[in-house]
Amino acid sequence: MADFLDDPNDEHTDGATLYEPLRRAIGDRYLTYALSTIMHRALPDARDGLKPVHRRILYAMYRLKLASNGKFLKSAKISGDTMGDFHPHGDAAIYDAMARLAQDFSVRYPMVDGQGNFGNIDGDNPAAARYTEARMTAVAEAMLEGMEENAVDFQDNYDGRLQEPAVLPASFPNLLANGSTGIAVGMATNIPPHNIGELIDASIHLIKAPNARDETLMDHVPGPDFPTGGILVEPRENLLEAYRTGRGPMRLRARWEIEELPRGLWQIVVTEIPYLVQKSKLIEKIAELIQAKKLPILTDIRDESADDIRLVLEPRAKTVDPTVLMETLFRMSDLETRFNLNLNTLIDGRTPKVCSMKEVLRAFIDHKRDVLLRRSQHRMDKIDKRLEVLEGYLIAFMNLDRVIEIIRYEDEPKQVMMAEFSLSDAQAEAILNMRLRSLRKLEEMELRTELDALQVERADLDDLLASEELQWARIIEQLRATRKIFGKDSEHGKRRTELADAPEFEEVPIEAMIEKEPITVVCSKMGWVRAMKGHIDLAQELKYKDGDEARFIFHAETTDKLLMFGGNGRFYTIPCSDLPGGRGMGEPIRLMVDLPNDADMVDFFIHKAERKLLVASSAGDGFVVNETDVVAQTRNGKQVLNVKGDIKALICKPINGDHIATVGENRKVLIFPLDELPEMGRGKGVRLQKYKDGGLNDATTFHLIDGLSWLDPAGRRRVETELVDWMGKRAATGRMAPRGFPRDNRFT
Repeated sequence: MADFLDDPNDEHTDGATLYEPLRRAIGDRYLTYALSTIMHRALPDARDGLKPVHRRILYAMYRLKLASNGKFLKSAKISGDTMGDFHPHGDAAIYDAMARLAQDFSVRYPMVDGQGNFGNIDGDNPAAARYTEARMTAVAEAMLEGMEENAVDFQDNYDGRLQEPAVLPASFPNLLANGSTGIAVGMATNIPPHNIGELIDASIHLIKAPNARDETLMDHVPGPDFPTGGILVEPRENLLEAYRTGRGPMRLRARWEIEELPRGLWQIVVTEIPYLVQKSKLIEKIAELIQAKKLPILTDIRDESADDIRLVLEPRAKTVDPTVLMETLFRMSDLETRFNLNLNTLIDGRTPKVCSMKEVLRAFIDHKRDVLLRRSQHRMDKIDKRLEVLEGYLIAFMNLDRVIEIIRYEDEPKQVMMAEFSLSDAQAEAILNMRLRSLRKLEEMELRTELDALQVERADLDDLLASEELQWARIIEQLRATRKIFGKDSEHGKRRTELADAPEFEEVPIEAMIEKEPITVVCSKMGWVRAMKGHIDLAQELKYKDGDEARFIFHAETTDKLLMFGGNGRFYTIPCSDLPGGRGMGEPIRLMVDLPNDADMVDFFIHKAERKLLVASSAGDGFVVNETDVVAQTRNGKQVLNVKGDIKALICKPINGDHIATVGENRKVLIFPLDELPEMGRGKGVRLQKYKDGGLNDATTFHLIDGLSWLDPAGRRRVETELVDWMGKRAATGRMAPRGFPRDNRFT
């Protein structure tokens, strides 16, 4: 798409239309959108730890006087007022944000006290806003303390009708206490919740020692404190590095215990699950593992939760090691999650920055000092106004008769009093507004007492504003008072997340968990596979679907892995434990692996790690591959032999000898040493035998000293030891097959 102007630097107006290059227009508008997303939606402010939507919700509730000990109000009214006055972005988004502030499994210290269905840990959504009610909690009130005392700056709302706070006063470091998560343009944030008591201890230490080391702060804040509890198993040095740089992973595990049952049986009970994990999806995932036989030592999972979490895990046998079971579950399910810390925040309300924990706490205590200075100055201004009025009252009491006379007889008593007693306008106005009952003697004594008390308070405030040391001492005093309310001795202040080291554990392969039992693997020509119990007679006649017949049948164990080589050159791996039972006809093998419909099964056999395989294509190209290198980890299999076009994978045979014999569709046989064939992990391979027309028909390996064998047309095994006539170099054409060689051109 071209620009509007031939000259991209030219810009002019034509009537009411502004012309500018498309590149510049898109760039400017996208930058505006990006800045809006970063500053006004996705990233929290380091000072109060809130995004604009949360700040506006709390301020709207504050204006509605929804105190923690007061009445509840319909959530629809709260979200409606927030949208109409401060946040014009849709009531659904506002209600979702408000509901999250009420969920004790989502935020460590809820700021909304909800009445009704506000969702649950299973992932169910809250009820509609018209059905629920809410009010603030004591935590929210602590965030708003001082709002009427000019503690923070106010700014115009979106339409200029009202004023809203640019930041809340915040009595504690909420950014770390409740955490935050958000995705902006080109950046994101992910901050875990922490314990208020520990954060306040760290803040006090940072005030006393501004150059405190990160290690010392970690003595006060050892790690996150998630609302759902759990066990943090990340090493201290990793946590320290994360808090120092603002980025780093944290491993969180479920809390579990062993519950003894009669007759020596036992079960595992999970009492706490990781943060932000939905219980219903966790159960569903573990049930899928059981159903897919990927966790054979676990037989069942039950949800017995009521108000608390209680997930019961039943082992297959009492001899199962509980640690092995849980460590395996930690690796295969969300019973262990990784929380990636990203302390990206608006450090001064405007500039996004990835901060250390020390920088975030410093931003909070600096904000706390600014709030203290503003509140102190606001209080001093009010005291000065009151002192002025009190001094006027005392002058009036000292000249009471004259004041009454002036009021009674003068046409302009205010101006007369101001001139005669040197009163200010405010003093004269206050005297004129006095009630007659205030003229009693007791009132004069009360005025003098109030005057003395205010003068003392003003002197204290004057000292406070003049001394940085006194300011920090007052902030420490306020923080200690907050800690007393929300710290470890309060109802919800005790640490919930335990810090521990993960046990030393060597991962146990799935095969080791499966009980070893004999089976017979049966795979039909049409690809229906099943596992029959025990080692049956391989010559026994079995039932197949109409038009189908046997192709592969062999003895195996339930702990074995099976390898299937497809005509597309890919190897597929199937554990024997995943095979369907032998009562019916089995299941199509293409449901277990992603073998294309146009690719046939070339071979199907038990995996033996120590073997090497000969693989070759119909074009006569091939190589040797180590069998351990062909094991696939997914349904898609593993590409080993590269084929394209009409060429198909044709040969897959174990190496058993020192020479290779090949036979083409032209019935020419070539024998050459095995060491002329390279060993590879993947590729097209090298030419085994040269053909003018046609391609490879069969290949085998054998020991030259033992001779080459095949079945003659009569079905008798024939061994040929005189092979000089067919010996040659790899990629030669070979010679016609010896007399008695099978008509199907196959060695077996």
